[in-house]
Amino acid sequence: MATVRVDERSVHGNLVRYAHAGTTGPVVVLIHGMASRAAQWERVMSTLGDHYQVIAPDLLGHGLSAKPRGDYSLGAQACGIRDLLAALGHDKVSLVGHSLGGGIAMQFAYQFPERIECLALVSAGGLGPEVSGFLRAATLPGSEIVLPIIAGSWVRAAARAIDRVLAPVVPAGMRAALVGFGSLGDGPTRDAFIHTARSVIDVRGQRVDGRDRLYLAADLPLLVVWGAKDAIIPVQHGLAVGEAVPTARVEVFAQSGHFPHLTEPARLAALLHEWMSSLRDPASQPVA
Repeated sequence: MATVRVDERSVHGNLVRYAHAGTTGPVVVLIHGMASRAAQWERVMSTLGDHYQVIAPDLLGHGLSAKPRGDYSLGAQACGIRDLLAALGHDKVSLVGHSLGGGIAMQFAYQFPERIECLALVSAGGLGPEVSGFLRAATLPGSEIVLPIIAGSWVRAAARAIDRVLAPVVPAGMRAALVGFGSLGDGPTRDAFIHTARSVIDVRGQRVDGRDRLYLAADLPLLVVWGAKDAIIPVQHGLAVGEAVPTARVEVFAQSGHFPHLTEPARLAALLHEWMSSLRDPASQPVA
């Protein structure tokens, strides 16, 4: 298992905190979802780091990265990842995006096709309108007033207690959701969350839809991974991608919900390694 380290870099005057593992091999970038952080990828990173240079940033507005009063759209976040990679000296990469991070990864592929080798979407956003009621409600007028109340100190205390004491018995996805929700008690994090949510979601559901550009992925190696029990973004979105892009590989994790990288990290890491290795070794591809 590779050691996961944490570092930081100033990008256009904003501090970006990122985790990294591995020192040799192709570069793989892991992008987390809304109200999440790079640390969620740690168990996947430690495995992939044996074969790849793996980078997982805290997106602006998330985790320990800066939370400026600025643009939190998919395009802006994709540009931010490009600029971080440029600062680190990386040109062409493989992208893995979870939830909001899947939408950002797709946007990166659309904006900078010359910089991407392959794309993996894990329970990704931007593939249909359906999304959980909580995220729709977070975009309503007045959410700035309500969220500080329902994400108060008791939620943060509960999140810390669950992480510390109840981790062995509470599902990983539930822990991640509660910790993410608890982070909204911090004012700058909450403001960034609201701006991010409103950039992609409204009361009717996801308002940014990448399906009309899926044809651009026809020549891009594409892996789609979804949890069959996903209660935030339905697995049907992933299955529909497989129908729309015949060259895509679709894998459904029957025991996972919205966070396959937390509930089945070893399986996801093995799948990513097997898939990316097959792309670089034509001899391993099945004979048509």
